[in-house]
Amino acid sequence: MKIVIVGLGTIGETVLRSLSGEGHTITIIDENKDKIENYIEKYDVYGVVGNGACLDILKEANVEDNDLAIFLTNSDELNIFACLVAKKAGVTNTIARVRNPDYRQQIIDMKDDLGISMIVNPEKETAQEIFNLINLPSVSQVEHFAKGKVLLASIEAEDGCLLVGETLISLSKKVSTRVLVCAVERDNEIIIPSGNFMFCAGDKVHLTADATTLNKFLSEVKLEKSPLKNVMIVGGGKTGFYLAEELSTKKFIVKLIENNKTDAEELAELLPKTTIIHGNGTQHDLLIEEGIEAMDAFVALTKIDEENMIASMFANKMRVRKSIAQIKSDNLYGMLAELGLDNNVSPKTIVANRIISYIRALANKRGSNVLTLYRLVNNQVEALEFSAKTDEDFYNKPLKTLKTKDNCLIACILRNNEVIIPDGNSCIMQGDNVVVVTTHKNFDDLTDIFE
Repeated sequence: MKIVIVGLGTIGETVLRSLSGEGHTITIIDENKDKIENYIEKYDVYGVVGNGACLDILKEANVEDNDLAIFLTNSDELNIFACLVAKKAGVTNTIARVRNPDYRQQIIDMKDDLGISMIVNPEKETAQEIFNLINLPSVSQVEHFAKGKVLLASIEAEDGCLLVGETLISLSKKVSTRVLVCAVERDNEIIIPSGNFMFCAGDKVHLTADATTLNKFLSEVKLEKSPLKNVMIVGGGKTGFYLAEELSTKKFIVKLIENNKTDAEELAELLPKTTIIHGNGTQHDLLIEEGIEAMDAFVALTKIDEENMIASMFANKMRVRKSIAQIKSDNLYGMLAELGLDNNVSPKTIVANRIISYIRALANKRGSNVLTLYRLVNNQVEALEFSAKTDEDFYNKPLKTLKTKDNCLIACILRNNEVIIPDGNSCIMQGDNVVVVTTHKNFDDLTDIFE
């Protein structure tokens, strides 16, 4: 595909890096000349210096010849206007980053009129991911497929749980609830396990199931944790606002600490069900005074990664059951597990995954499309949901008779709203949604997984 990316901030650069190895022809636009020159050399792309909402600049980038224009500047208004300009210039598909909560509903209602094919909101989507982690206290990461019917959850094999010391085969004889173990992280190694794989304490286990089955499985293996209720959030920016709003409507008791007095006062008006505290949420005395020891969950959302890490480590020390840190820098991810920070979110990665999933589906013309895509374990593993549309010769055949590529696992099949955890006798049928977990990159069709 031919793609134009306008705006090379952290999210723009993450999207560019993710797309650069997928065979697309990419043109980048930014007003920063040094960035353009650097990324042209680094990623082998075309570049134009200038305002990406200006028709002359878009024409210089030959935008009319492109399949997709992605607008990721720091200005919502510029991104919205630029979509209109790009549509006028002849681009069929556009993506706009729109972050302001004030625009939430009207931008959805007016999306088509504004020439926007897809809207991404990093803060809202990050808040939703954090909400999912709080709502499922036993998991350290959760992704949703098939419009929420299928979960890909990450759990830790703790000492004393029934996983430790068992192989997949022996576990299936002791546990009646069926889930599918897709991948295991152990000592920075990624394992797509076979039946003889044995779990060890400390393994991070990625598995698929529907929500009800997942909860039953966690109970059986003695990893179920009681629901969280009291939540403390540090940082009242857009993500903090979206998260507090969502939590408070679901009967969580929420306390939000914001350092800026004006912002704190505004949040108090916007979030009547949330307790708003004006103060520095990274200070020891304030956290103690506001009852961090009584909290079930702690979420650090300041603008500084290191502050989020330290505050989350302190929450762990205070025995808060789940602490979650927002981390934007890739350079810090390698040390998070060593510091006990297993629950963390990256806004740019969340948005990049959504955009890449959209592009994979847009680019594929063969009938089976990527509906959803997540990148796991520092982008070492991809989990993809395909829609099996056109007839294929591997349909209606037992999976045990088909040859899939190494490090590639069919994790789940959704058929007529029924979630099927596949075994060797299961078949893929036309009309199914199929979830695949693999260490391979750039799959864009269900046929790619077979030899």
